[in-house]
Amino acid sequence: MKSLLAGFDLHIPKVISSAYDPSAGTYFDVLAFVVVMVIGILLSFGIRESTRVNNIMVLVKIAVVVLFILVGAFYVKPDNWTPFLPFGVQGVITGASTVFFAYIGFDAVSSAAEEVKNPQKNMPIGIIASLAVCTLLYILLSAVLTGVVPYTDLVGVSAPVAFALQAINQNWIAGLLSVGAIVGMTTVVLVMSYGGTRLLFAMGRDGLLPQSFSKISKNDTPVRNTMIFATVMGLIASTVPMEDLAQLINIGTLFAFAMVSIGIFFLRRNPDLNQKGFKTPFYPVVPALSFLLCVYLMLNLSKTTWIAFGIWFVLGILVYVFYGRRHSALRIK
Repeated sequence: MKSLLAGFDLHIPKVISSAYDPSAGTYFDVLAFVVVMVIGILLSFGIRESTRVNNIMVLVKIAVVVLFILVGAFYVKPDNWTPFLPFGVQGVITGASTVFFAYIGFDAVSSAAEEVKNPQKNMPIGIIASLAVCTLLYILLSAVLTGVVPYTDLVGVSAPVAFALQAINQNWIAGLLSVGAIVGMTTVVLVMSYGGTRLLFAMGRDGLLPQSFSKISKNDTPVRNTMIFATVMGLIASTVPMEDLAQLINIGTLFAFAMVSIGIFFLRRNPDLNQKGFKTPFYPVVPALSFLLCVYLMLNLSKTTWIAFGIWFVLGILVYVFYGRRHSALRIK
């Protein structure tokens, strides 16, 4: 967004232009806060309205990504891919552990299961198909990007795709790509905010959090829950540096995925669920591999990330022990 505004000679005051970093003279990212709050307000209007907006933005995002791939392909220099693995296999694993957050939107699809028609059929199709399409686009975009510009020139660049296009004098497409990047990131914030509010709603309904999180408005939307979530998330997004946020999100999501993988073994033993058609492909190989790979990626994250994870894990346990465990709807039954 800052890159786009700079093209119109508009600049945000440095002190409110980025996350808290006194050494750099920045204390608050006003854009991050505003975007998250606007998304929260949009979600408050209801899922149908939010879905319409999201569908339009996704189409724009995909069109822009495809445009970059098609244009950039003519400027690729194969020499830029040598060496192909400059940091070796360990570099690939470390990179996968860090960039994992780019894939966490797919679990948000599952959080919408209660609002999906025929979820047993449509949920797997939605998750697998979107995962396949996005993975292909990630690979093609990364290949073109590093083929156009040496990877060493992209270090510390906040808008790498626009930077690559400017390097080949495609400035008008660079401006268009900046718009597409903004739209693309906005859809991510929208989907993840939706997923987060629905998880809080389910936990409030089940008694693991206060019942106020499960109260819905006239348009069947948990407005109070949504605005609390947006405010907290906006404050964190506007004060914590992106590098730290990415690793914290990764370890939390990987841990959640690992627990889901282990949970499959217990769910498969539940006769009531199995009679209702609960299935897992290639059981028990898939959940076992999923658990092991998640833990392996977690082990490649930094020590600081593990310390932060330990702190919030303990806080979560305390909330459960002193509130959730006593008020759980399952326990009461």
